[in-house]
Amino acid sequence: MDLRLRATPPHATERAAVDAVLGPPESGWVGGVRRSESDGHVARGGHDMRTRRHLLLPALHAVQDRLGWISPEALNYICQRLDIPPAEAYGVVSFYALLSLSPQPPVVAHVCDDLACLTKGAGAICAELERTIGPAGTPSADSRVTWHRSPCLGLCEQAPAALILAAGDSPHTQTLSSIRAADVVTALRSDHAAETIPMILPQAGDTGLRLLRRVGVVDPTSLDSYRAHGGYTALRRALELGPSRVIREVTDSKLLGRGGAAFPMGRKWEAVAQAAIHPHYLICNADESEPGTFKDRILMEEDPFALLEAMTIAGFATDCQQGYLYIRGEYPHARERLAGAIAQAHARGFLGENVMGHGFRFDIELRRGAGAYICGEETALMNSIEGYRGEPRNKPPFPVQVGLFGKPTVINNVETLVNVLDIVLHGGLAFAAIGTPGSTGPKLFCVSGCVTRPGLYEVPFGVTLRELLALAGGVRDGGSLQAVLLGGAAGSFVTPDQLDTPLTFEGTRTIGASLGSGVVMVFDDTVDLKAIVLRIAAFFRDESCGQCVPCRVGTVRQQEQLQRLLTGHTLSTLPEELTLRADIGQVMRDASICGLVQTAASAIESALAKLQLLTPSRVS
Repeated sequence: MDLRLRATPPHATERAAVDAVLGPPESGWVGGVRRSESDGHVARGGHDMRTRRHLLLPALHAVQDRLGWISPEALNYICQRLDIPPAEAYGVVSFYALLSLSPQPPVVAHVCDDLACLTKGAGAICAELERTIGPAGTPSADSRVTWHRSPCLGLCEQAPAALILAAGDSPHTQTLSSIRAADVVTALRSDHAAETIPMILPQAGDTGLRLLRRVGVVDPTSLDSYRAHGGYTALRRALELGPSRVIREVTDSKLLGRGGAAFPMGRKWEAVAQAAIHPHYLICNADESEPGTFKDRILMEEDPFALLEAMTIAGFATDCQQGYLYIRGEYPHARERLAGAIAQAHARGFLGENVMGHGFRFDIELRRGAGAYICGEETALMNSIEGYRGEPRNKPPFPVQVGLFGKPTVINNVETLVNVLDIVLHGGLAFAAIGTPGSTGPKLFCVSGCVTRPGLYEVPFGVTLRELLALAGGVRDGGSLQAVLLGGAAGSFVTPDQLDTPLTFEGTRTIGASLGSGVVMVFDDTVDLKAIVLRIAAFFRDESCGQCVPCRVGTVRQQEQLQRLLTGHTLSTLPEELTLRADIGQVMRDASICGLVQTAASAIESALAKLQLLTPSRVS
């Protein structure tokens, strides 16, 4: 095991940043002052030290926030404090896009050039930044700022967008929407964070909303405001029903997971509740990184107490005393709202040792991701929390059997959990009466791209894609619809003749598509769909964790071949290239460890089949 440590001590600011997370070192063995009378004879570690490894990512964030990068000396100190081999810690730091192992300016702009932003001029913005600041990733002339191209920031309804991260004694973040290159330059040179971008909810005021009924109505920073609008009545009802009855109501609701896998929520909860091994853990997966998705962000920013209440009900029903809320690193405003809500809930007895005076203990810890799409996969997320690289695990065993820290774990995403409030209050059968027999309840759709009113929409399952687009005002400026990307980068393209497809799990399957995470991205006839498809291929290449060959190599070969196909510079005949394309996709689906690469070819294959992108080929 690599325990080779550097002799150079950390800078005082680095030490202070780490100690703020880990506490002061207890001995010279872990980075403190060496005391010969004790340290010369006793060294504490073993199991106690290994149980602290989950603090690795928070400690790395602390240094990154303070200095803008993680020096070898800082990493060395963290390894001493947590008894982690430096090689392993290096592997963790290098895994995440928002952490840097090389010196960089303290102020960094992450400029989205992903799908929604690409349709709104992100390419021209990046070109202008190259002229005014310099190439992406290089410091400005005064070494104070830099910028990077970024995958989706979850601000698709307000594209194009950017995220400013400023390190220092008082680190701050700033989100920018509907940007021009000049806006990014101004924000980089500013000493203070501007106001967070406004929330856009086209359905605001609609009394028929369920999941979004409090958004724009309740003060998201006030527990009293939440309670005045019915907050925590569902938890009180759950405590009256008892765990088994709550699980029965969730089962009767036929609620399927809203993150893309569509797994029955009741079965998952029941498996964890009945597990003999303890403790049980609960995780809210808020690592919403699918390009085009922003529904969970809006729920967390505008109705954070609803998520905490739903998590508490889930913890009560499944016999979990500890919950983790893992939020993507690109959501600073949502993280701030949730941290404030957790503090208020603790102070008022809605979290802690004795929830609402019922002798039930439940806590929630907020964990920040660091820029890795793969951490949306449930087992990769667990590895990330535990302080390892966010690489997926082989299944079985499944998380309900062996999950976080090796214990039974229930994991659901934000939208799925918030549905629980209505289920508990009004009953599972009433929930199941909404939508269709195979797709029950309301559903959130993230509508972006070339529509008149982009934003988050709530509709019951069963409305058609045409009806949803009409709700969003149709194609912007009266343009002509070219295609719709349904389900995100891991979804499929839908053509104008398929708009009458019902938006249900079973309805989309009939056209070879899927709902995925609820992405509905519209492209009019001004959009270069070849550039969109190439960006999808680049996204999966960049976001592969590299653990298995079908993904590590397959995503690269997929991008290379797609480039040849779309430019007409094929290595053989077009039919032979398409056969090879199908073979690559099949191997990626059949032989990979996780769902990332199993769906990495879906949108690309649907585009090649439906959108007439191919030009006459020639042998080169």
